[in-house]
Amino acid sequence: MTKRRRPPLLLAAAAVVAVAVMAVPLVYLLVRVLDAGDDAWTALWRSRTVETLATSLTLVTLVAIGVLVLALPTAWLLSRTDVPLRRLFLVLVALPLAVPSYVAAYAWVALFPGMSGMGAAALVMSLSTFPYVSVPLIAALRSVDSGWEDSARSLGLSRLQAVRRVTLPLVWPAAAAGLLLAALYTLAEFGTVSIFRVDAFTRVIYASYRASFDRTAAAVLAVVLVALALILVLAEARMRGRASRWRVGKGTPRPPAVVPIRGRMRVVALVWLSLVVGLSLALPIGSILGQVLSSQRRAFDPQAFVGALVGSVSASTLGAVVALLLAVPLGVLAARYTSRWVRGLEAGAFASHGLPGVVVGLSLVFLTLAVLPAAYQTIATLAFAYAVLFAPKAIGATRSSVGAVPPELESVARSLGYGPIRAWASTTGRLAWPGIAAGGLLVLLTAMKELPATLMLRPTGFETLATRLWSRTEVEAFGEAAPYALALILLAAVPAWLMSRWLGHHPDRPERSARQDGSRPNATPEDGITDVLQVGS
Repeated sequence: MTKRRRPPLLLAAAAVVAVAVMAVPLVYLLVRVLDAGDDAWTALWRSRTVETLATSLTLVTLVAIGVLVLALPTAWLLSRTDVPLRRLFLVLVALPLAVPSYVAAYAWVALFPGMSGMGAAALVMSLSTFPYVSVPLIAALRSVDSGWEDSARSLGLSRLQAVRRVTLPLVWPAAAAGLLLAALYTLAEFGTVSIFRVDAFTRVIYASYRASFDRTAAAVLAVVLVALALILVLAEARMRGRASRWRVGKGTPRPPAVVPIRGRMRVVALVWLSLVVGLSLALPIGSILGQVLSSQRRAFDPQAFVGALVGSVSASTLGAVVALLLAVPLGVLAARYTSRWVRGLEAGAFASHGLPGVVVGLSLVFLTLAVLPAAYQTIATLAFAYAVLFAPKAIGATRSSVGAVPPELESVARSLGYGPIRAWASTTGRLAWPGIAAGGLLVLLTAMKELPATLMLRPTGFETLATRLWSRTEVEAFGEAAPYALALILLAAVPAWLMSRWLGHHPDRPERSARQDGSRPNATPEDGITDVLQVGS
């Protein structure tokens, strides 16, 4: 793929403006904390801050352990063995991404009202986030050339030693990236920790915002939470290492050999996979369906449900449009140019992907009250929050889709007399549109599930599916909350279903090879759909 050296001034300016706009909430939050002076320093070293930090780190550690325990054997069984019903399980292990963790927490509490505390939160969040590791790990295990393992065996290593010394280092980057997503999700999650009454950062920040006239403590905790997320990102990069991993020999890689499992081990494998799918998917969905069907014990308000659905769709659609406006210039720039400042812009834009919703919500509350009071608690501000939080999903889709289209097509269009914008729209834009649209769809569906920023920024009386579910769950009206939980699952199932179809329809085909510069020789514009879904919902 040809990379030109100097981007057009208009495209570069649009990308710079997009990154600057996305950075506004975090920058303003930092300015507010710095202006607080000694009050911020006092809030930072309070015993409550230290306790909250310890609680959050403990929860992240427990979830990381739980995710690895669930994902590693599951990925191995589905990628390297002939376990029965493998194609079906390949689809089912991706679908827990369709169940937001706070919806799963509601479903568990509806079944077991006494559940609470750190252990309950870690269990539910591990079951909700393990696909972040299992899905990319399955793909990575399939793509490993069996010739490397055979070479290790020929040197005297046992099968287990070959796996430990050859296979695991090759697939570790995929597992580490998924583990980072699970850890960042755990840090940012608000609904689950609130339902189980765990005083993690998000719950304490929200409580400080709602219950105190002095919100300096909430701002300080938000900055600490952002710093902790950044530390996790840097730690993942260090654990992943800097080693390059690609083939240099001729020929096509050989797919890994399938290990046959028989007798008692086959039963154990089926029981394990059934248990994982049952706890992560069947139990929460069954609990919600049970609540929906028990109509005699709940009062369903069709008008409130339709109002919440319309609110979710309208705010999320506006947020997706704003996200695409921010993402397209940066995605096109990153796909066509590789200079350091372009990579720096892209990294700055993706920094917002690690911002918890409660942090963005809090910063926009401060910003609108101080600078633009008329925008406080409006649909426009809520849509902007969605765009800041989820634009990186659209950036990734745009970059992948545009990068798969040869830039020479634009040159041909220019030679026929088209202007630069018309030439791009009629060639690259037209071919890359499926991937760009997939990114916008993913932003829309993800925004529908967002809870803390919606609670902070929504107009008075404005309801979404997430806020209605939350308000009914807070008063333990589980029957009334069930329709909203089911609607959220159905909406979130769209990207998870697409990803599971891709996973299930390519059970044995090795991944397409990648060049050293990151381009793929056989890529198509539709690959942007696959790439963005692999980021996780």
